[in-house]
Amino acid sequence: MDISRRDLLKAGLTVAAGGLLMPRVAGALSRPLGPTSLFETSRASRLSPGTLLAHGDLHNHSLHSDGDGDPTLAFASMSSAGLDVAALTDHSTLSWGLAQSACAGNKDCQSVAGIDDASWAAQQLLADGANVDEEFIAMRGFEWSSPTIGHMNVWFSERWIDPLHTGGGGTGEGAAQFAHEEGNFPIEQMAALDAIVRAAPTTGAGMALFYEWLTADPSRPVYGGGADGLAGFNHPGREPGRFSHFRNLGLGPSIRDRVVSLEIFNRREDYIFEGTGSVAQSPLNECLNAGWRVGLAGVTDEHGTDWGHPEGKGRTGLWVTDLTRAGVREAMAARRFFATNQRGLRVDATANGVRMGTPQDHPSGPMTFALDIDRGAEWVGKELMVQVLRSGERLPAVQENRIVVVPSSEQSVITFTTDIDRADGDWVVLRITDPAGQPDGRADATWASFGPAVAYASPFYLA
Repeated sequence: MDISRRDLLKAGLTVAAGGLLMPRVAGALSRPLGPTSLFETSRASRLSPGTLLAHGDLHNHSLHSDGDGDPTLAFASMSSAGLDVAALTDHSTLSWGLAQSACAGNKDCQSVAGIDDASWAAQQLLADGANVDEEFIAMRGFEWSSPTIGHMNVWFSERWIDPLHTGGGGTGEGAAQFAHEEGNFPIEQMAALDAIVRAAPTTGAGMALFYEWLTADPSRPVYGGGADGLAGFNHPGREPGRFSHFRNLGLGPSIRDRVVSLEIFNRREDYIFEGTGSVAQSPLNECLNAGWRVGLAGVTDEHGTDWGHPEGKGRTGLWVTDLTRAGVREAMAARRFFATNQRGLRVDATANGVRMGTPQDHPSGPMTFALDIDRGAEWVGKELMVQVLRSGERLPAVQENRIVVVPSSEQSVITFTTDIDRADGDWVVLRITDPAGQPDGRADATWASFGPAVAYASPFYLA
């Protein structure tokens, strides 16, 4: 019987400174965002001079792991779809250090084993061959894929590693959620079990070796390290271990600086609701309350052969000073990006003049938000809603919900003021929804009334 990696997963196996820089307006960034016949959206923010908008997809797969498509075709497909930045991030699962020929020609074997040294090197050649500064940025990455704890992308690293050699096994995290959802065990009993697991001293141990690898020098003997890379939490909560409930194990800035993103849109799903019908919190709420300082990303997580083309899947809007790998990396490290599922959408946001993703000193008091939204002529006058999200328990708390109208370029940007107290949590997220759209089926009556999300600004962090 052929067993794929997905079968195994199903089985449940055990910045203000940036605003002073002037971007080079050339190549792709000199053209309107998206297919010009549809949107002609300007790439320039009306709030933050000095950067221009590039749309990217940072999470894609190929035959190098469990995707269906020839990796030699991936970057051309994403470029033709109008993306400015694209990454191939095939799974790493079992095959670090194995003979490179172990799965040669065997798709089912490759699907389970993931990348090896040969495919890792091949992806760099493909990315280098497709990359053209100021036109299209092609990047190599890998997806560290634990079937129980979660998946994390790593970009820009020289080395790669897999869960088999860096722990990647849970110590009970997610067992209560799994038992409730798959075994129909009573939620009250499973909530008690979840509390016990969270309090256990072993909670978090499964992520320790990977986080240690991520902060180690690439030249370290044997396993190397990923300190030259950036990482992100993928489809958070799909694997019930939830990155050991997002514990950072006391590593502080050394790991927090490396982990720059949380996927809030993956394929066509809004992960704010993941697991909230069970004993779990919203991954957004749980991650930010645990102290991580991530930006919010949208990705297609494409496993097919039409990379970049399907409508309605996630993508990430990156505010770059120049369209190069270094420029993309700098924007990611600064959390200067937003998540959307709309082609051609521009979003920028400030709070008291400080751009999204940037920490600011705000103990309490009024906070004035400015929101730049544009998707060309077809969205001028469109009614949207903006939720101001704060720290909550199961889901983020909705401090305020505003009806807004998308302005034309001749009209003022959207602004509103609300009181924000750091005592209620050290983060704020703006969620933009379309009240005319079909709400998420997991949303309760209040959240359903907002309609589906079309974008998330990266969080504002309060010091």
